[in-house]
Amino acid sequence: MTTPALTWLYAPGDRPPVVAKALISGADVVVIDLEDAVAPDRKEYAREATAELLAEPQPVPVHVRVNALDGPLAAADLAALAALPGLSGLRLPKVTSPEQVARVAADTGGPPLYALLESALGVERAYRIAAAHPSLRGIALGEADLRADLGVRGDAGLDWSRARVVVAARAAGLAPPSQTVHPDTRDLEGLAASCAHGRALGFLGRAAIHPRQLPIIERAYLPTERELEEAETIVKAATAQPGALALPDGRFVDAAVVATAQRTLSLARRPALS
Repeated sequence: MTTPALTWLYAPGDRPPVVAKALISGADVVVIDLEDAVAPDRKEYAREATAELLAEPQPVPVHVRVNALDGPLAAADLAALAALPGLSGLRLPKVTSPEQVARVAADTGGPPLYALLESALGVERAYRIAAAHPSLRGIALGEADLRADLGVRGDAGLDWSRARVVVAARAAGLAPPSQTVHPDTRDLEGLAASCAHGRALGFLGRAAIHPRQLPIIERAYLPTERELEEAETIVKAATAQPGALALPDGRFVDAAVVATAQRTLSLARRPALS
């Protein structure tokens, strides 16, 4: 079982020094942003700088969030970047239909795609989008835009949409979605509490906009000592006696419980951030 990514660090594409720092930050994935983080008059430069960087393989997986698919810039972004050896994935903003995903997959020739659902329509079609094409490897929410679209003020107003995306990803056979960014880079206590809530909802890992957020995210999503002990007990018992069984403490263990325990142990094998 491969170790899943827990941290996804965004960096603006028009600021190569910031991207360079992100690549050595310890993030599991660096996401170069060509969309919201880049001013309109810097879009072309951001694309060119990103293409220059990704002409060579990178030390960590690098994804690129391209510009909105229904706008005038996305086609140029995709044409410039999709075939580069340093690219590990394309993040597609504001996806509202499975046809958008299928069209990008056909146009780009198959790099891994990740759909961001940032509107009521996108969330309503979450499963159809998640199952749109084999090249789609994940879905996630864009909560800032979604909050505005729904007119939601309190955080709890997004929980139904969050659960919907978690269920859609699972139903389509995708990895659990990562949480959206926590916009206040100095509110580390709030970030930790939000991560704990996201983990309880079924998310796995989180996007970040500053390196100081990475250890908080990782700590929140790594298993506790008690969780590790329980997982080890379950896997050991299942290895000794395949099939459904009951542990001495009365807990019932089946294939689903074993799979969860194995995922817990895979997370524990991650190298820790400094």
